[in-house]
Amino acid sequence: MSTPLYLDANATEPLRPAARAAVLAAMELGGNPSSVHAAGRAARRLLEEAREAVAARFGARPQDVVFTGGGTEANALALRGLAAGRRVLVGATEHPAVLAAAPDAAVLPVLADGTLDLDALEAALAEGGPALVALMAANNETGVLHPLAAAAELCRRHGALLHVDAVQAAGRVAVPAVWDSLALSGHKLGGPPGAGALLLRAGVEVAPLIAGGGQERGRRGGTEPLPAIAGMAAALAEATPEAASRLAALRHAIEAGAAGAVVAGAAAARLPNTTCLVLPGVAAETQVIALDIAGFRVSAGAACSSGKVARSPVLQAMGFGEDAGCGIRVSLPWNAPADAAERFLAAWAAMRDRLSRRAA
Repeated sequence: MSTPLYLDANATEPLRPAARAAVLAAMELGGNPSSVHAAGRAARRLLEEAREAVAARFGARPQDVVFTGGGTEANALALRGLAAGRRVLVGATEHPAVLAAAPDAAVLPVLADGTLDLDALEAALAEGGPALVALMAANNETGVLHPLAAAAELCRRHGALLHVDAVQAAGRVAVPAVWDSLALSGHKLGGPPGAGALLLRAGVEVAPLIAGGGQERGRRGGTEPLPAIAGMAAALAEATPEAASRLAALRHAIEAGAAGAVVAGAAAARLPNTTCLVLPGVAAETQVIALDIAGFRVSAGAACSSGKVARSPVLQAMGFGEDAGCGIRVSLPWNAPADAAERFLAAWAAMRDRLSRRAA
C-alpha cells in the first residue's frame, strides 16, 4: 500500500508547523494570564497578542473576541447567550452543534444547490418579533457558501441579529464582516484542538454559559487554554484564502474525474478544498470503509453507531432523497500533495466499479 492520504480536513486540519511551535513556546512560558506576577504578565501579553491577531483578521475589536474551548462552545455561547427575547431561525443544513444549541428553532429551507432560501428567510423575519438568525458561512459536508451579505441585509431590515458559524470558512475564503457574532475553531485552521473564539460586533453583549473568575470580560469563565489559543493564532496567520486557493484545482480535478458521481452543490459557490461525491445506490459508509482500506481518509455525511447508514440531513434538505445516504466528503488539507487528485481518483474508480457491481 502507498502512503495513506489524509483527505478529511473538514474534520480537522493537520497541525501546521508554526502552530506546533507556538504551542510549545506557550507551554514553556508558563504562568496564568490572570496572575499579576511577571510570569502571569508574560502569559497575559501572549494571550492579548493572540486576541489582537484574531480581531484584526475579521474586522473586530480585540475586546470583542471571546476565547472558548472550540467551535461548538462558541456556537452554543452565541445561540444561548443572544437568544433571550428573540425567535431563533436556523438553516436546514446547519451543523449539529448549532441545531443542538437551539433545539426549538424554526428551520429555514435551502435551495437545491444547498444555499439558503432567502425568500423563506424574509417571510420568517416578516412574521414579527425580534429574531436571531444562525447561518453557517460554509457547509461542512458540501462546502456550499451561503449568501451571507444578502441574509445580513434582510436581518438588518427586520431588526434581527445574525450569528455566523465560520468554522469551515475561516482561513479558506473571505468572510464578509456582516455578522453580529462569529464562531471560529482553532483545529479547523491547522491549530491544535481545544481553542475557539466567538467574535462580537461592537455593542453586542452575550450572557455567559460558564460563570467563573471573570476571565474573558465575564463572558466565559475558566483559565484560558493559552497554548491552544497561541497555536490557533499562529495557524490563522498562515491559513489564508490565497493559500487555500491552490486546492481548488485539485478539487476540480477530482470532480471532473469521478465519473458516475453527482457533486452535491456543484452549481453553488463552494470552499476550494471541499467536494461531496454522491454515488447513487452505494452506501456512504461502505465507500468510506473501502477507501480507508485503500489508504484514503475521507468521511461520510452521517452514520449510526450501530453500523446502519443514515441519510445525511444536509443532502436530504437539498432533495437527494434515497441517495442522501450515498455521499462522501473529500476535504483537502492545507498540505495536500500535488498528486492528491490523481491518487484518489485511481482508488475511487476501482471502488466505484467494485461496489456498483455489487449494488446492481
